[in-house]
Amino acid sequence: MNSSDTKLQRASQLFEVYLKRQSLKLTKQRQEILVQFLSVGHHISAEEFHLIFKEANSKIGFSTVYRTLKLLTDCGLAREHQFGDRFTRYESSFETDHHDHLICTQCGDIIEFESAEIEALQTTIAKSHNFIIQDHKLELYGLCAKHNQ
Repeated sequence: MNSSDTKLQRASQLFEVYLKRQSLKLTKQRQEILVQFLSVGHHISAEEFHLIFKEANSKIGFSTVYRTLKLLTDCGLAREHQFGDRFTRYESSFETDHHDHLICTQCGDIIEFESAEIEALQTTIAKSHNFIIQDHKLELYGLCAKHNQ
């Protein structure tokens, strides 16, 4: 069994435990959505994600995709983002490191980045205000390399 199979197995177990607590079942469709979602590897809207199933001639409907993405978010396997364009996008948050985002206001490209310096500065600022950070996100809006010439 390779590491991606092991990761999928851990995610499936976590999802199944969460669903049982909600008195729901891990259906074949929910499992299929989970597998596909973990393989996407980028930010994706429910509409874009549903197109993947539609193009594969899957019978999974948009409502099922949308509701399952909400369940994945509620159980901690996905994270919702709204980057100022009226779309909610989802990304996997399962066994991933924290990162921040640069969002191009011209083309909508999303660039992920990590910065130890920014993380340290946030901690220092919070400490100076006797504040405990529980979660955070940093989104910087501007023009990507294709549009800033």
